[in-house]
Amino acid sequence: MKTYKLTAFDAAGEKLLDEAFQAESDDAAKVQGEKLLSEKNLSEKTHRCTSPSGKLLLFHP
Repeated sequence: MKTYKLTAFDAAGEKLLDEAFQAESDDAAKVQGEKLLSEKNLSEKTHRCTSPSGKLLLFHP
């Protein structure tokens, strides 16, 4: 399992979410990140999900 990082921000740049989670692969992390954002009603906020190697998996400006 790898550790991925998910962050979300409001329009002023304040962090609304800063969470690390475990996933088997980049594809699984992308699905899990989208699910976490949806559960917390942050899908339409600025967000990003990165892999342990720094790869950007999810991004919404």
